Amino acid sequence: VERPRIFFTVSGASEGFTELNAFDNCLLKAGVGDTNLVKMSSIVPPRCRKSDPVAIPPGSLVPVAYAFVSSETPGQIIAAAVAVAVPEDEDLAGLIMEYSADSPLDNVTDIVKEMARKGFESRRRKIKELHVAGAEHRVERCGGAFAAVVLWY
Repeated sequence: VERPRIFFTVSGASEGFTELNAFDNCLLKAGVGDTNLVKMSSIVPPRCRKSDPVAIPPGSLVPVAYAFVSSETPGQIIAAAVAVAVPEDEDLAGLIMEYSADSPLDNVTDIVKEMARKGFESRRRKIKELHVAGAEHRVERCGGAFAAVVLWY
């Protein structure tokens, strides 16, 4: 079975007619709106390398770990973030953590980074690199914020 060779982060924030429309609009802004996201648990395969986002054929099944938050409270600030911990030992798996809240992005990213650090502590691994991505949104009517790690071949 072929394992993904690269990972990259994407994010987006948007308004929508409903929560689902807000989610869809966030995906479009993140560049993954015409794909079929397959939510996975949060492990990066060994030797998987960080990449800039790549064009994915429309309709593809895309392995992704993501955070999403929505709100219908005008003026509320919401944020979603992901963190990817890459191990010093390339033969070990990396780890993705996802977090979202009714909170500014700075707070959300601080929490998700600490989640990744704690996950590596539990695995007794050392972090070589820690990558973070996120999105923040001030709700107008029905808003969303989305952040994801895409694994690709």
